[in-house]
Amino acid sequence: MRRVRATTALTALSTLAALAVVGGGCAPAVAQPPHREAGTDYAFAVIGDVPYGDAQIAAFPRWIQQINADPAVKSVVHVGDIKNGSSVCSDEYLRMIRGDFDTFEDPLVYTPGDNEWTDCHRANNGAYNPLERLAMVRKVFFDDPGRTLGQDPFPVDSQAGRGLPENVTYRRAGVTFVAANVPGSNNGLQPWTGLGYSEPTTEQRQAVQDRTAADIDELHAAFSTARARHDRGVVVMQQADMFDPTYTPTDNDISAFRPWVQALVDEASHFDGPVYLFDGDSHAYNSDRPLASGSSWLSTYGVQGAADNLTRVTVDGSSNNTDYLRVTVGAAGAHLLSWERMPYAS
Repeated sequence: MRRVRATTALTALSTLAALAVVGGGCAPAVAQPPHREAGTDYAFAVIGDVPYGDAQIAAFPRWIQQINADPAVKSVVHVGDIKNGSSVCSDEYLRMIRGDFDTFEDPLVYTPGDNEWTDCHRANNGAYNPLERLAMVRKVFFDDPGRTLGQDPFPVDSQAGRGLPENVTYRRAGVTFVAANVPGSNNGLQPWTGLGYSEPTTEQRQAVQDRTAADIDELHAAFSTARARHDRGVVVMQQADMFDPTYTPTDNDISAFRPWVQALVDEASHFDGPVYLFDGDSHAYNSDRPLASGSSWLSTYGVQGAADNLTRVTVDGSSNNTDYLRVTVGAAGAHLLSWERMPYAS
């Protein structure tokens, strides 16, 4: 049963310092009180690329408690990277983070990032086979397929039958939510140089192909159901920032994302409502429309069509991880979601 939580001084401090962002914009506004506003139905928190390093590992339990103390938040999403990219991908570390995750009072949806499996071939990560690490991530965090993590889990539809229990869909406040295993490092295709490979292995290529096919099938099914139900919107959640505005990608950075990007364009452009893509990976808050008509990303990926109704939001992470994103589902319309960056008290 969900606990009744009082508003603490810690939460009040966070709220007063928050930057309110409405309808996908990024201009600061007056922060709202930490209670459900009139006309809204559901609010959730989004975090990612945390904890990174010893200081954040120590602070992470406190940050979880601050999210727990926010009475507006009804569920939490972690968009991957539960460690930095230069530390060991040990079983013990994964289990420690699972222990932290178990202290979330709300349902927690987690989609894996590259740092906890794809990049674990690196020598300073332990020189693991990444596919073996992904299997361990699934064992530690997805031991009860079809249910979220957290102390008050809710049921989700998962692809456990296809071997991807981390791929889940669910519905809240008339909105379909989709979490897909789409990590950085070129969707898991960058070579395992720490194991001595300069090109992707046959095993690696097949795993990326199979996982991407499952991701796309999940996306098609979620949008088909959302259209049939006349849902107000669709929210897609993943780790990879496929549209990082701070650099010019090479083919080695993005080639394996192309089928997924095309699927996003196809589905969003045929959906009569707003679509949102939440990601992490690049560590700096950003909000944009990377697949809208005229966007250079359309030609970069060589995709057909455009998705003018898709808004992408990247959450703060790594050294920028000083806040969580509180997202509120409001009235139907072009700005179905609004969000605030809620600073941690310490």
